[in-house]
Amino acid sequence: MKVNIRQYLASDLPLVLSSWEAATRLAHPFMTDEFIDQEGINVAEVYMPNTNTWVAEIDNIVEGFIALMGNEVGAIFLQPYCHGKGIGKALMDKAQELHGDLDVEVFKDNSIGRSFYARYGFKQIEEKLHAPTGKQILRLTFTANADAPRMGR
Repeated sequence: MKVNIRQYLASDLPLVLSSWEAATRLAHPFMTDEFIDQEGINVAEVYMPNTNTWVAEIDNIVEGFIALMGNEVGAIFLQPYCHGKGIGKALMDKAQELHGDLDVEVFKDNSIGRSFYARYGFKQIEEKLHAPTGKQILRLTFTANADAPRMGR
């Protein structure tokens, strides 16, 4: 399986939204349909136009993406059938290549995301309330090690 990481194009939006919704519903069972529907609109109309987004293509089909705001990982989502295949790592490696140190927020109840970030090397630095959902959010940070070899270098 060859993964191609490339810059997001507007024509990728339907597949990006498909990845986002499938992964969101899997990792966030506590979110209401109404909240997910509204966030889907926000992803399309607010986040995508205002982030530096990269997509993961497999066999020329977009199967996931990472959206960056500077060194902040605003979103990283993959089709659930792509989990555990190194695709999320490849997207995160691209973010690290671009920015070095990285920050992200993840719901405390999102065991899938928390496990992924822990395996990548993120450490928790803060916990706070996410008012719209009433759930706790963890702020995590990743410190790049200049001595560590990076993929693609």
